[in-house]
Amino acid sequence: MKLLVCIIDNVYADEVEIQLKKQGYRMTELASSGGFWRKGNTTFLFGVDEVDVTQLQEALKKACLDFEKRKRRASKQAHRYTSFLLDVKDAAPFLGLHT
Repeated sequence: MKLLVCIIDNVYADEVEIQLKKQGYRMTELASSGGFWRKGNTTFLFGVDEVDVTQLQEALKKACLDFEKRKRRASKQAHRYTSFLLDVKDAAPFLGLHT
């Protein structure tokens, strides 16, 4: 099991949430701001089986690109989101869980 932490620009957050829920992904959403990208962000936490990681990453990318296409909006930044992939066993201290 893996934990994908995805910090995404607020512009894309609703589209990511809608599309990925339709695909059956479960997520926890945290509103976030501060110094990471110096603007409003949303942080998603996804629990996913290791074999499904690539599929999830492609779904995230597709949701962002679909939003841009629908809104006729080209991204002005190099990144739409930043993600970190952690083994669940490594994520327990990060999340404050003790086994």
